[in-house]
Amino acid sequence: MRAEKKVIGKLTKCYAVAQFRYDGEKHLICAAEKQDPCYAFTTDGVQTDTLWEGPGGVMTLLEYPGEEGILLATQKFYSPNDSASAKIVWYAKEDGEWKCRVLCDLPFVHRFGIVTNGTKNYLVACTLKSAHAFKNDWTCPGRIWVAELPENIREYDADHQLQLFPLESGLYKNHGFAVHEREDGSSFAVVGTENGVYLVIPPRNEEAGWTCENILPVPASDVLYLDFDNDGERELLVLSPFHGDTVSIYKKTGNTFVRVWEREKKMPFIHAIYGGKVNGTWNAFVGNREADRELIRIFYADGEYRVEVLDQGAGPANCMFFKEGDEMKIIAANRETDEIALYALKED
Repeated sequence: MRAEKKVIGKLTKCYAVAQFRYDGEKHLICAAEKQDPCYAFTTDGVQTDTLWEGPGGVMTLLEYPGEEGILLATQKFYSPNDSASAKIVWYAKEDGEWKCRVLCDLPFVHRFGIVTNGTKNYLVACTLKSAHAFKNDWTCPGRIWVAELPENIREYDADHQLQLFPLESGLYKNHGFAVHEREDGSSFAVVGTENGVYLVIPPRNEEAGWTCENILPVPASDVLYLDFDNDGERELLVLSPFHGDTVSIYKKTGNTFVRVWEREKKMPFIHAIYGGKVNGTWNAFVGNREADRELIRIFYADGEYRVEVLDQGAGPANCMFFKEGDEMKIIAANRETDEIALYALKED
């Protein structure tokens, strides 16, 4: 498979990407790590809108479920050393202009997502740390925070914030995050920390509580939990350690996970990660921000894991695989080159 690349925009330290439907159309959006704008594009890569000029500090972008045109975002997370004012906000268009309101102040919030038990939706938010006294101070661990989401998010603003409670504490370098769906329509989150990988499951019903379990005691910068070898059981694909250089896959044997594959080539400052189905099989798209600055595809074929290099030299911070009709595409925030890129994946 080859990737045909098109640079669709330039954005200083571009970081977060997502799909977002508003005004009756599906858009691709990209926001920045520093105090820079958020741009919207068509799925073909034509820039159509500027959602905001700033502030930035956007680590996560997420379409709010159940109502078109509402976007959740982190704000003012400028770096691990400058994120004490971080929060989760929501955007909506009013009278033709994008308006921003606070959902909750949450210092050091880096990643978040929405999980469901099939009936109710819940917010899961992860703080990278809890405080610091000096640059690169990691002595105050972060947490996993949760809350039931309201049917009407418009009830919340800076004066009426969503109340979260801590599900798990003592998590160092709480960086990795992914939400995965089950066949029954429910979903769960996996969280990657220096302490290991945590599986987070929302309450099944009114009487049940949350489940949070450390399923792999290996330091993880980011993680996916998908059935890559198509045998009916999920495997853990782990980037490690924090902002590290190694990508590995672990398979469950009995009650423990065993490493079954590791890429021999190291990928310094490994960071971008996304899972998507290609020809019915889960693939991982992974990128790093130093050395060769690759974007690669990891997939299982003919009894082994394989790697294809899709791009080099760009340095993606994040990427997202999606399908548009019969076409397969990736949008990437290539932070190290300030380019927003759209890749069309073509079969050889």
